[in-house]
Amino acid sequence: MAPKPGGRAVGIAASDGPNYSQLCGAVVRADRVAEDFVFARCTTGGSDATAACCELLGRLDRPDARWLLVAGVAPAWFNLIDLSDLHAAADRPVIAVSFEDSDGLEAPLREQFSGEALQQRLATYRELPPREPVVIDDTELWIRTVGIDTADATDVLRAFLPDDSDRPEPLRVAQRAARAGRQQAERFGWATTDDATADEPTDS
Repeated sequence: MAPKPGGRAVGIAASDGPNYSQLCGAVVRADRVAEDFVFARCTTGGSDATAACCELLGRLDRPDARWLLVAGVAPAWFNLIDLSDLHAAADRPVIAVSFEDSDGLEAPLREQFSGEALQQRLATYRELPPREPVVIDDTELWIRTVGIDTADATDVLRAFLPDDSDRPEPLRVAQRAARAGRQQAERFGWATTDDATADEPTDS
């Protein structure tokens, strides 16, 4: 069932820096009204992204937001998000969205990691649900879903996708807020180094 104009979703997006990724969770209604924000961090190259997202949701405490949208599954240089664990913590359907096609992360993971660090990441990555392409009007997205099927997830994304944008509003708002939060932290010395990496999520 498609969300009504007052239906709410949580969007989680990241702004990556050299030492950490600033995460933002934003509650946004289908009529484009942003209602709530909360922030967390995960470590660049670490394995704490899932825990950070779960902690963020706990502090947000918005069970009325019926869907959770996530911008990709690999913020902070392959700090993979376990969507099944996130779904269990969120207790609502999870839709991970990426904005370009790719050959996946297994080859890049093998290039960047070895030993136990590689095996842990491969195990998490291989447990992810498959990516499915969906087309909403002229916008093509690639999604992974837990707790919702592809058709219903497409209806949810359609309800939250403005006519003049190529990304769902909860993710656009969350990404802008995450970037502003990271830049503010750097400006006041809450982060120790300048950011040199892109803000856009890569593959999921």
